Order: sequence, then C-alpha cells, then structure tokens
Amino acid sequence: MARIAGVDLPRRKRIDIALTYIFGIGRSSARQICEKAEVDPSTNSDDLTERDIVAIRQVIDNDCKVEGDLRREVSINVKRLMDLGCYRGLRHRRGLPVRGQRTHTNARTRKGKRRAAVKKKKRS
Repeated sequence: MARIAGVDLPRRKRIDIALTYIFGIGRSSARQICEKAEVDPSTNSDDLTERDIVAIRQVIDNDCKVEGDLRREVSINVKRLMDLGCYRGLRHRRGLPVRGQRTHTNARTRKGKRRAAVKKKKRS
C-alpha cells in the first residue's frame, strides 16, 4: 500500500483515481502528476514500484499544496472573510449558502435540519 502526503492510497485502483483520495488533488491534477512523474496513469496502485512512488511524492511536494497545508490555508481564508465582516464572511458565520443560492427553499445542507415553527396559543 502506497502512502503519499500522509494518505494511504486505496489498493486495486488506477493510480490516477487513487491520487484523488488526497485532499487537493482532483482528476486533472492527478493525470498531470502522473505525466510529470512519468508513471502510466492506468497502472494499479498495488503495482507501483518504489521508484514510481518516490517520483510521485517529489512531484506532489514540489508542485502541489495538499492535505494539512491546503486545509489550513482554506480555513485562514474563511476566517479572514469573517473578520472583515464582508457579505461572504457573514454568510459563513451564519451557516448559510455563500455563493448566491436561494434559501427560501432548498439550502438544507448549509442550514441544517428543519426547526419546527413555534405557533402562538389561541386566547379564548
């Protein structure tokens, strides 16, 4: 099992797909990494030689920001928006959609579970 950037790559998957398990690497960047490391993208992650793994590690270390560093940068960016008090920062702070989506209906992922509306008691 190959361990790259602190992540155990899954077994029996093509290396271009297995690399996407690393936070910050998608399909296109995984293909570019394979190309720079001179590794065939259709190779299974089990069949990688030690030389291939070292080459992939070097390419990722030199060219990509992944895992902890990337997560830290994203959280710092969100905190900066919140400290500025800009619209996007306020939306992050309130847990609402940030990119202009409607909230009258939908947006359940950001808003969370529905809260029951409190009804007023009738006076008799």
